[in-house]
Amino acid sequence: MALQLDERQRAMLLEMGVRVWLPGTAFATVADDAPADLAPTVPPRVAAAAPVRPAPEAAPRPAAPVVPPASRPAPLQAAPVAAVVPVHPSALAALDWNGLADTAAACESCGLCAGRKHATLQPAQQAQADWMVVGDPPEEDEDSAAQAFVEAPGQLLDNMLKAVGASRTGSGAQGAYATNVVKCRPPHGRNPQPADLAQCAAYLQREIELVQPKVIFAVGRFAIQTVLSEHGALATQPLGKLRGTVYRYRGIPVVVSYHPKLLLRNSADKAKAWADLCLAMDTLTSS
Repeated sequence: MALQLDERQRAMLLEMGVRVWLPGTAFATVADDAPADLAPTVPPRVAAAAPVRPAPEAAPRPAAPVVPPASRPAPLQAAPVAAVVPVHPSALAALDWNGLADTAAACESCGLCAGRKHATLQPAQQAQADWMVVGDPPEEDEDSAAQAFVEAPGQLLDNMLKAVGASRTGSGAQGAYATNVVKCRPPHGRNPQPADLAQCAAYLQREIELVQPKVIFAVGRFAIQTVLSEHGALATQPLGKLRGTVYRYRGIPVVVSYHPKLLLRNSADKAKAWADLCLAMDTLTSS
């Protein structure tokens, strides 16, 4: 028996989501204004997958150049430090003036050699001199001239010696030999260290043996420290406390005073230096 449904019944079934099919008819359609949850289910379209493109390959990095082992630079190495060979007085004992000067010019027994152009030890102009003047380390003008006491300080020293009847060109009682306590200009203007003074003392001792002075006139802090080394800590005392006394260095009388370069800066000390010269002259005449 065929189901008989009027229009109203069909509409009610459609609202309920019941699709009615009658023989010889098509399925009822959902009205355009039907609720979305009652709309016939339509399988969703699957979007076509976009073709997968391979990631662009990174540009290959240029390979580092291969340096052949033979052409690779050798690693930097510290320059070898020259060994310090102490100078012993016995090594200089047989040297004459020329041999002593040549040895000093080539000496590398302490670090002072790095600052020198010329050693200032020069052969004496006389066989013997009663006066020996020992000054501080050479400065630039002395280093260039290869001689102790040059320029204005040297002229002042010559005038001081002339006042006591001596000169650097004379001999015997009228002779004076001038030298530096060390023979090389200290590098970069630094002060000589006690080890430097001790190394160079061998040259000073040989100079004394060749000059045979009767009095040593020591001028300047480092010269005084060396020639008073036999007196221990006394050598480091201020000059004001050391003046006016006669000391000894290897048995030879020593008088200390101001360096001529300091007298040029402070004329007031020239009177003190003259008193020191008079003390040295009295010591010389009484010996």
